[in-house]
Amino acid sequence: MKIIDGNKVAITIKEKLSEEIIILKEQGLIPGLAVVIVGKNPASLAYVNSKEKACKKLGIYSERHDLDDSISEEELLHLIHQLNGKESIHGILVQLPLPKHIDTSKVIEAIHPKKDVDGFHPLNVGKVFSGMEGLKPCTPYGIIKLLEFYSIDISGKHTVILGRSNIVGKPAAALLLQKNATVTVCHSKTEGLTEILKTADIVVAAIGQAMFVKKEMIKEGAVVIDVGINRVDDRLVGDVDFEAIKDIASYITPVPGGVGPMTIAMLMYNTVQASKNQFFDAN
Repeated sequence: MKIIDGNKVAITIKEKLSEEIIILKEQGLIPGLAVVIVGKNPASLAYVNSKEKACKKLGIYSERHDLDDSISEEELLHLIHQLNGKESIHGILVQLPLPKHIDTSKVIEAIHPKKDVDGFHPLNVGKVFSGMEGLKPCTPYGIIKLLEFYSIDISGKHTVILGRSNIVGKPAAALLLQKNATVTVCHSKTEGLTEILKTADIVVAAIGQAMFVKKEMIKEGAVVIDVGINRVDDRLVGDVDFEAIKDIASYITPVPGGVGPMTIAMLMYNTVQASKNQFFDAN
């Protein structure tokens, strides 16, 4: 068993970005990211703080817009419209979840596709599923980068994704298909789940249930990617029973320190990509 160290891979990506940002600044381009957070959700605040720190460390210009959870949908859409037109901002991230009175789909669609560094806009989602170049969702893209860093062969391998969310499950399936994996997507309605998981060469667990994936679900030598972040008795655990599975998996991601750091690294990556696309298209 080998631990897939997400911190190590994220640092490598950020180091390359740091070098690239220095060169871009010499060309007159400072990548800029605007983060919008509505309300005081502790998990969301922690994420936003991490993103701010990453920007500062890399030399990315960042703006933070903390909004009260009573803000109207119209006011939030107006702010996004302003950020769309701001030349110093190349990426816009609206931290999810949003309060119930705000239509999340409307907000995502309001962000200009070229500034959609989360990769959630329908146009960017369509590009991912069509195999076209574009901004890719950070977590699924981070999973691909982890597998590539450890030279884990994806082509022809049976990959089972547990979870069909728009944020992880579905785009991960599309990106893995592009790498010639044979992909099965399982979810809460899937019958014979254990039998299906047992056939997987690569398992991507993104179901949002603490330690749901047990040892008997995993075949010897499988690669296990755990996307879950769940708090149990004041500690963070994944969707995989790590201690039980680590001895039969060939590679496994820990929680924390696996996929999590990659999400922020790929957000920084997307911000730099978006800045280059906008700057060099305009000049």
